[in-house]
Parts: sequence; C-alpha cells; structure tokens
Amino acid sequence: MKLPIIKKLAESYTIEQLNLAEESLMDGNSLQIAIEGDDEGEQLTHIIAAVWVIQEVQKGKQIGEALREYTKKVRESIN
Repeated sequence: MKLPIIKKLAESYTIEQLNLAEESLMDGNSLQIAIEGDDEGEQLTHIIAAVWVIQEVQKGKQIGEALREYTKKVRESIN
C-alpha cells in the first residue's frame, strides 16, 4: 500500500471509474486506467483505498485527513 498512489487515484478518478477498474481486475481483464502497484493485489488495495478516501472527502473531510484515517483503520485491523 503506497499512500502517494492512493492519493493520486483519489484526486484523478471518480468512484465509478475506480469501480470499473476493480471489476476489470477481478475479471482478469486489462485495466482501462493506470493503476500503479507491484502486483494485482496491490493494485486492488490502491483502488479500494482510493474509493474509501473519495467517499470520506465527499462527506467533507480533507484528502489528507481521509488518508490518515484510512491508514489508521489499516493499522488497527492488523493489530
């Protein structure tokens, strides 16, 4: 999980575009948008995280705040 990639996706694409990319990835099809990542699992992580961040921004949070909250959620789930 790379935060700069998540931020870039959240700033560059809509939820709908990211959902389509997720579906393509899950179906084994090539992606229509550029999603950086070392492998498909990391690409999927970036897509899911970006969607979550966009939803939080739509609720009124700043993108930096939403990214911090996402990383906090991930850390808590690991512990």
